[in-house]
Amino acid sequence: MQPPPLLPEETFARVCRVARFDGLSVLAVAGGFALLSAVAGQAVGALIGLLLAGAGAMELHGRTLLCHGSRRGMGWLVGSQFFMLAVMLGYCGLRLARAQFPALPAEAEALIQMDADQLGMTKQEFLQLFNRLLYGGLAIATTVYQGGMAIYYLRRRAAVARALGAE
Repeated sequence: MQPPPLLPEETFARVCRVARFDGLSVLAVAGGFALLSAVAGQAVGALIGLLLAGAGAMELHGRTLLCHGSRRGMGWLVGSQFFMLAVMLGYCGLRLARAQFPALPAEAEALIQMDADQLGMTKQEFLQLFNRLLYGGLAIATTVYQGGMAIYYLRRRAAVARALGAE
């Protein structure tokens, strides 16, 4: 037997909790990576981190609008997910198009060479394969997660609107 659907007020409270947690998490993690990239002198990484932190701030702004009774907040929640998805896919595309392999310690170079030899590849081919798998996997994971969050918010718009109308 299926449990009854949640009351609009409970759905509203859950959406606010999820948005707060997700927004703060994105803001903290992306802001930290932006800071680390800036300290390391990596302008592209710092810019990507700032854009992602902005997506977290967008989500928090949407939550604030909802908490103050504005239905426009749901648009901000959904929009933040699509903005974050676009930034991450752009970053992955950039890394796939322009792979950069930093100098590694001799021990790591030897391990990479051994792995490449076992696969019948050159070290450069192995590093390119690793790069494709890493950023391709990140693009897929981001699409699944951000797409799932956008769907989560979209499917709860009507219940949130009912909860806001009742308040």
